[in-house]
Amino acid sequence: MKSYQKLTTAQPAACQLEEEGAAPLPSGHGKLAPWWVGSGLLVASVLLSTITVWVLRQVSGGWLGPTAPPKCLVVPESHRFDCYPERRVVVTQELCESRGCCFIQSPPLAEGKQGVPWCFYPPDFPSYTLESLNQTALGMVGLLVRREKAYYPRDIERLRLDVEFETDTRLHIKITDATNPRYEVPLDVPRVMKRAENPIYNLNFTWDPFGVLLQRKATGTVLLNTTVAPLIFADQFLQISTLLPSKFLYGLGEHRGSLLHSLYWNTLTLWARDVSPTESFNLYGAHPFYLVMEEGGNAHGVFLLNSNAMGRTIGGVLDFYIFLGPDPNMVIQQYQQVIGFPAMPPIWALGFHLCRWGYGSSNGTWQTVRSMRNYQIPQDGQWNDIDYMDGYRDFTLDSQKFASLPSLVEDLHKHGQRYVMILDPGISSTSPQGSYWPFDEGLRRGLFLNTTQGQPLIGQVWPGFTAFADFSNPDTHQWWLENLQHFHAHVPFDGLWIDMNEPSNFMDGSEDGCPPGELDNPPYTPAVLGDSLSAKTVCASAKQKVSVHYNLHNLYGLMEAKATASALIKIRGKRPFVISRSTFPSQGRYSGHWLGDNRSQWKDMRYSIPGLLSFSLFGIPLVGADICGFSGSTSEELCTRWMQLGAFYPFTRNHNTQNEKAQDPTVFSPAARTAMKDVLLTRYSLLPFLYTLFHRAHLQGDTVARPLFFEFPWDEATWELDRQFLWGRSLLVTPVLEPGVDSVTGYVPQGTWYDFYTGSSVNSSGEMLKMSAPLEHLNLHIREGSILPTQKPGTTTEATRGNPLRLIVALSSHATAWGDLFWDDGESLDTFEKGNYSYVVFNVTQNIFTSTVLHASTEATKVTVGTLSIFGVQKPPSKVLLNGQEKPFSYLDNQVLNVSDLGMSLSQGFSVQWL
Repeated sequence: MKSYQKLTTAQPAACQLEEEGAAPLPSGHGKLAPWWVGSGLLVASVLLSTITVWVLRQVSGGWLGPTAPPKCLVVPESHRFDCYPERRVVVTQELCESRGCCFIQSPPLAEGKQGVPWCFYPPDFPSYTLESLNQTALGMVGLLVRREKAYYPRDIERLRLDVEFETDTRLHIKITDATNPRYEVPLDVPRVMKRAENPIYNLNFTWDPFGVLLQRKATGTVLLNTTVAPLIFADQFLQISTLLPSKFLYGLGEHRGSLLHSLYWNTLTLWARDVSPTESFNLYGAHPFYLVMEEGGNAHGVFLLNSNAMGRTIGGVLDFYIFLGPDPNMVIQQYQQVIGFPAMPPIWALGFHLCRWGYGSSNGTWQTVRSMRNYQIPQDGQWNDIDYMDGYRDFTLDSQKFASLPSLVEDLHKHGQRYVMILDPGISSTSPQGSYWPFDEGLRRGLFLNTTQGQPLIGQVWPGFTAFADFSNPDTHQWWLENLQHFHAHVPFDGLWIDMNEPSNFMDGSEDGCPPGELDNPPYTPAVLGDSLSAKTVCASAKQKVSVHYNLHNLYGLMEAKATASALIKIRGKRPFVISRSTFPSQGRYSGHWLGDNRSQWKDMRYSIPGLLSFSLFGIPLVGADICGFSGSTSEELCTRWMQLGAFYPFTRNHNTQNEKAQDPTVFSPAARTAMKDVLLTRYSLLPFLYTLFHRAHLQGDTVARPLFFEFPWDEATWELDRQFLWGRSLLVTPVLEPGVDSVTGYVPQGTWYDFYTGSSVNSSGEMLKMSAPLEHLNLHIREGSILPTQKPGTTTEATRGNPLRLIVALSSHATAWGDLFWDDGESLDTFEKGNYSYVVFNVTQNIFTSTVLHASTEATKVTVGTLSIFGVQKPPSKVLLNGQEKPFSYLDNQVLNVSDLGMSLSQGFSVQWL
């Protein structure tokens, strides 16, 4: 009998979460269940571990088996949670019913498509009972008991339920083994000291079967309802399910697809994998976090702190954080309060970066740099791929082809530019003993992943046979630092690009395969690419310092990034710049991310927008895709359009592979080259604005590249948009994403927007508008009520920072506006924390612009405010006053007021009035 009353008459969507664990370990580990999401006739099943999102549309009829019991027939299709999630199995009635589940066939779908599960849980499937529930200082503690075994081995009969009301907008629910310790993710999370006093949520439980019901107080919306399918907590299979309040689900990365997930019975698997971004594949990182938009514009998020493979989770514990927002921006801020705010990047990280695999030599690389300078095209970073190495071995230099690399780096530094090189975690194991210190010393100190027999696991990557550094071991961080110090003494690099860190392996498992056992062959394997946990990576049974690789695989890139950022700080004494391929929650504290080995195709360019927006949700704002595509040959048109879009990636880098034609801006026609140069100059002019956005991300978890629905959550027309995006709240980017066109159609939210280049206004009721977009033009619009700090652009961030500022004011319909600027030296550690920064607030009201210095440092004395441009001034002023003194001005027919030659130090407040 259920001990609660119905909370809402609305029919929510169904979402199931599951997880699975490994063979018995001293530390133990747990599982997670599938997530199903739906609303009305839509249902989604999201399985965390191998996260599966299913959405069901209404299927007329259905093939009802003649022997289906009545209890099965009453389960609507939208509530049919999959009882037989194993892949590559033809589920028969006999197999299904052996698990105590219902079997009803549905019409077959096209090959490769999933539909309504044929095998699903009946209403009376055995689950856990809540035996006791007691109050604690922070919340509650309960005991869950299962009296009947489920169908996966090593059911855990007694579970501990911990509930903490951490803040008014954050709830923490954890379910784990009540008797034995289990593996838990070694991630630092905040510990609260007192219970939330006025939570904006209500939490209730059902006792038998156990279930969680979470409701938003203000609207009555049910955010979690786990009574819809049984809780299963076996050693290597964990599953918990919930109904979702809508079909608008985002997150659950890393995958390629639209920003808004399709909930038509799709499967999303989380298991870090080296594979070119492809729809339906599990990709480089794992992010078990989702955000849901609710009716009316509220939003909430759910984070499962678990690092095991997911479709259902196959290890660890069920450790959930629920974030109540109530708006999507606040949800992401609350999420980052748990996982950590992103690091503040050095200013040069926000400049344009150039790379390719296949420069051939340091002189070839240098020639590209010189060509960029000759055309005065902005560039801050020059990179090299693995061809700089001797035999593709880390910490080595090809002494023939790259002999002049130290001189190139010296030249870059003289021109205010930086050098970034690639590193892989696979360390060559075949060099003669005593000839390759990284392997010899790593072996001596015991710093590599080991087999179950205690010997280094040997796989194969670019240099041939390799061992894999164990970054869960603090001693490995020291060894990594020493290697980098040795190399830096010869080639003084500025940043590091860590690749292949899923970890990637050209073999499945190792040179000897993987041993038998339930770590490498668990009772349930999520729908990973390759159908095996060891496919193109190391054995799940590999031993690491903290645990087995089965538990730590998805953390590998995070742990390497942490070691790399720490090493850079110790070597350079400045903010680290790290770009990583594999990622996990909290990665933003240590690195940025690029979206991997994409292709030179229009659809790859289109998919990059939902990619970068998803990573904004994941707390990794420094993100971008390889501009113009990594593999394949680009076209001039594609590369021009991609450079325009890529100039507004938070992290902007053009990169391509070997044996393809060059695609840096200098190799194209004068018209294309000029278009690329112009858009990069536009980016550089916006660096003060962009840098301030990154400060706000670092300080409080704001997003940098932002989906439109974050700023307009009440406008449902924005909820599916992923072909445009915002910088912060103020700048709308509408790129061309199709070939052969000279216009683009984009959504312009309600209000007044101003053309960035001209200041001309566009008044929108919230509608799709067609915009002119010749090949040389990227559409940018400023939102009313905003003030953007910009700067005369130079060809490097260092050169730009010495130029005068231009403040662009976009007046609202009430003739008001607001903006801010964070300014420091651009590279020192912890400038905000140490007070070594300036923070200036700009405001317009009643025809008076004011610049107010709230915090000052000496850096602000080095820059002046040169120009004030005010968009939307309704009538020509008769005069303009700067600090009460009359000043020349110009006024254009499109209602733009310009006041030049202000000559005001940024460190001093001032006012401008127009009468």
